[in-house]
Amino acid sequence: MSNIKEIQNEIVDEFEMFDDWMQRYEHMIELGKSLPLIEDKYKIEDNLIKGCQSKVWVHAELQGDRLIFTADSDAIITKGIIAILIRAYSNQHPKDIIDADTAFIDEIGLKEHLSPTRANGLVSMIKQLKMYAVAYQTQLN
Repeated sequence: MSNIKEIQNEIVDEFEMFDDWMQRYEHMIELGKSLPLIEDKYKIEDNLIKGCQSKVWVHAELQGDRLIFTADSDAIITKGIIAILIRAYSNQHPKDIIDADTAFIDEIGLKEHLSPTRANGLVSMIKQLKMYAVAYQTQLN
């Protein structure tokens, strides 16, 4: 099983294969299509990420000592963004998620190619995933 840093490096490598941002957006949309979808029963107000222009639902569940994320969004680019984050952080130990840096986001140039409201949404998504990790880490202690 890959650790967070290895997965982040894979994502960076994938994005470096594309010459321009249109191709990268298309790749993000494709990633969004492969997102482990949240069950409808978890598409509730409590699972909505605050600070996102689009609706993004994230559900976290502890399986053993690993945190599993599922998500969905009503916007295709946003769905791609959350898919990237879930790929990096799902099926990992909460402590590893808390300690993980997010430099890979800058390495793929994501923030600078998003509108200010989407960039704020990205920060909110990362915060929410880390907050879930903190909550579940306390249960493991």
